Amino acid sequence: MRLSAHEIAIERGGRRILSGVSFEARAGKALLLVGPNGSGKSSLLRAVAGFLPLAAGTFALEGGAADAGIGEQAHYLGHSDALKSALTAGENLAFWADALGGDSARAAWIAALGRLGLAHVADFPARALSAGQKRRVALARLLVAPRPIWLLDEPTTALDAAAQRQFALVMREHLASGGLILAATHAPLSLDDAARLILGDAPATGAAA
Repeated sequence: MRLSAHEIAIERGGRRILSGVSFEARAGKALLLVGPNGSGKSSLLRAVAGFLPLAAGTFALEGGAADAGIGEQAHYLGHSDALKSALTAGENLAFWADALGGDSARAAWIAALGRLGLAHVADFPARALSAGQKRRVALARLLVAPRPIWLLDEPTTALDAAAQRQFALVMREHLASGGLILAATHAPLSLDDAARLILGDAPATGAAA
């Protein structure tokens, strides 16, 4: 699988925030989007997911499902944890598994929470969880509905050092299985061979070879 972008431009509120952005990311590799606040990292991820229109340029995916678009083969995890506070951690995951075409059975979301060290809170309401626990529940969505492309916007926000190590292992396993990750981040993600796409004032070009 190969995801590529050619001369991407994005506008928000009548202002062009990205222009001339090109990159290539391949299965088994991560591409980190780096740059100062306001450089367009989040907007680029949302555009790849299909949530923002392009002012110019194209995305292309080779090797994916022929009958599905990029967004249908991708997980997008933004700044919001997107949890319903009245539902338990497990019920939230079951909801997202159903919505995303994954496995909503209890065994599936218990296993997903366990991968992130949270099996013990499966039946706790989301409102009772700490910020870091809520973030890990949100990250567990990646596991209850497997998709090859992960689009992650500051995924380790609110995570302590132990949780960051756990999630780094999850990311490395996803890449080892042939997955692909695009992540906007200011913090290290412990993906030593990741390529970087630097966004800012100049046109950006990057590749994960």
